[in-house]
Amino acid sequence: MTSKIHILSENVISKIAAGEVVERPASVVKELVENSLAAGARKITIEIGAGGCQSIIVSDDGFGMSREDTELCIERHATSKMTDRGGDLFDIDTLGFRGEALASIAAASRMTIDTRLRDEEEGSRLVIEGGARRQFGATARDVGTSIAVRSLFFNTPARRKFLRHAETEARY
Repeated sequence: MTSKIHILSENVISKIAAGEVVERPASVVKELVENSLAAGARKITIEIGAGGCQSIIVSDDGFGMSREDTELCIERHATSKMTDRGGDLFDIDTLGFRGEALASIAAASRMTIDTRLRDEEEGSRLVIEGGARRQFGATARDVGTSIAVRSLFFNTPARRKFLRHAETEARY
């Protein structure tokens, strides 16, 4: 007799987590803006295409990220808002905490992160497609971070079919 219970692949687990965190384009904008504010941004620019279904670009003048942090930020349960010990779980004083946000957005889209710290001469660019790293290297840019999310839910058609028309998503 074959077993009916099995462990899901990491790919499927990531897509499920993405569906829990990323309900619609507006939730992506919310998460990215909260990250910008947590990074000390004074200026945040938001651009959306087709109600956010086609593209969302959030750019800020915040602290930026180091090369190492850029690589880590899309890992599941990665956060700068608490320590590994977890004793500060109930003392988080930022706008929100969900150690899945960037990982979930990356799993459900084609995402590019461009970022630079003030003390670094060059920035970092990380390109992710459906949660898989496609490119990582140096880039020229100002201090801060820009995250471009394209083709939201391109790899999860079940989620995409619940989205409304572009105008409705833009209103959200």
